[in-house]
Amino acid sequence: MDLILFLITAAVALIGAIAMLVSRNAVHSALFLLLNFAAIAVLFLLLQSPFLFAIQLTVYAGAIMVLFLFVVMLLGAEQVEDTPDRIAWQRPLAVALGVGLLGVAVLAALRYAPGIPPGGAAAATFGDPAELGRLLFTRYLLPFQVTGIILLIAVVGVVVLNQYGRSKAALKPPPGD
Repeated sequence: MDLILFLITAAVALIGAIAMLVSRNAVHSALFLLLNFAAIAVLFLLLQSPFLFAIQLTVYAGAIMVLFLFVVMLLGAEQVEDTPDRIAWQRPLAVALGVGLLGVAVLAALRYAPGIPPGGAAAATFGDPAELGRLLFTRYLLPFQVTGIILLIAVVGVVVLNQYGRSKAALKPPPGD
């Protein structure tokens, strides 16, 4: 049963990642990335780590996706296209993958009771908030700080480039003058 749940969740994560890469619309790509983040959260739940499951949903699917969508909307990618939808299969696929992922998450939550996961002492500390905090702020402090700086630089860069593009467009004379 575990293998079947893993394979379904892994398939949803891979399909979401591939769809994110091939989607031409930036908003659709961000939503497929959200599906991928949710699938990875379910994989953490399958590993019997409810804390990492909650953090994955809260931090990545919540905060980081809001940041991505804010930047995409700031760039003006939300403008409606006049061309007909060439990939009409996206909506049914997205609904099917979302329902499948929800089903796997419910099955995984019902199947595993809280407690020590099988696999010995190393598996017992996997996903433990105290152990995660200790590792994050000792061994992985530099990557943690670098990630935050990269995200900050990316957002500031997008805002600066957007303002530069707007000021440049405002200086151009209107066509026909």
